[in-house]
Order: sequence, then structure tokens, then C-alpha cells
Amino acid sequence: MNVKPTTLDAYLARTVAIRAKLERLQQLADDHFGHDPDAIHWGHVGDLGRVETGLDELLAIFGSDCE
Repeated sequence: MNVKPTTLDAYLARTVAIRAKLERLQQLADDHFGHDPDAIHWGHVGDLGRVETGLDELLAIFGSDCE
């Protein structure tokens, strides 16, 4: 028998996936995103700028103010 997931099932599954990705992002941030702090260059700064912009866009989806 083929059972279709409900909207709530799909929503909860995506919530779990997002939480796992946020946890991984936090782990990467705690480890300087894999960069040697003594070897940071402007390219790394630019990469983090893109990440910050992307996070601002994600927060805007939910009506959250970006600071």
C-alpha cells in the first residue's frame, strides 16, 4: 500500500533537516569555517559576507529583522 505523507509530516521532516544543517553550520563557525585564524585573507571575508547576506535573506522570509 502506498501512503502519501501529510503536509505536516513533510513540514516536520524539513524542520529536522534544517535543524541538522544549522547545527552543522554552528560547528563550522566554531571551527573558523575550517580556516587557520592566522591565515585569514580578504577572500574568506568575502565568503562570509555572502553567507551573512544569505542568512539575512532567509530571516526575511520569516519576517525577522536582520541586524
